[in-house]
Amino acid sequence: MIHAVLFDFDGTIADTAPDLAGTANDMRVARGLAPLPIEALRPMVSAGARGMIGLAFGLDKDAHGFEPLKTEFLDRYEHRMTQASVLFSGVTELLVDLEQRSIAWGVVTNKAQRFAKPLVPAMGLRPRVLICGDTTAHAKPHPEPLLEAARRLGVLPSACAYVGDDLRDVQAARAAGMRSIIANYGYLGDAGSPETWGADAMAQTVPDILGILDGWMTR
Repeated sequence: MIHAVLFDFDGTIADTAPDLAGTANDMRVARGLAPLPIEALRPMVSAGARGMIGLAFGLDKDAHGFEPLKTEFLDRYEHRMTQASVLFSGVTELLVDLEQRSIAWGVVTNKAQRFAKPLVPAMGLRPRVLICGDTTAHAKPHPEPLLEAARRLGVLPSACAYVGDDLRDVQAARAAGMRSIIANYGYLGDAGSPETWGADAMAQTVPDILGILDGWMTR
């Protein structure tokens, strides 16, 4: 049985691409560069500042000049992160349905507490547990954040499902002994075809998640 469902945040329950990509474009415009189409930036949104700076300025995290750009990006993002971000269609209904079934739900994200703690409630979400990228000593794909969420909920990891849109989400769930669902409507990153990630299931839309859970609970 599934007694708890844990969700990644960016690209899984919230479409934060408009504000993350918008921050990268604000930085480009400030330097006299043309903004990039949001669809060009969207796939790497789940990688946060690293992904946005990589696409917007062609720098990886080890490159000279990356750290000042990262600091600027995070400061700018903090001031605009609620401007255009929205929940994906169907998320509110899904969470209400889980609560009506007495299935606990929470958020496990690599987003730092600095951003996640104000942003999650600002979007009308009240998870039973919120684990951020700096809540534990390790971030995903390490299983520790997922295991900490299960511990706080008082649920065995084997009774949890984790929903995410990145390869590291599947890796973390597998290492934690949880079932995994890929949010195929999300950002998906640059780790190749999601079909090769080894998840237990794939949701093409938010309502598909409930159908997958129903199937697991009736087996």
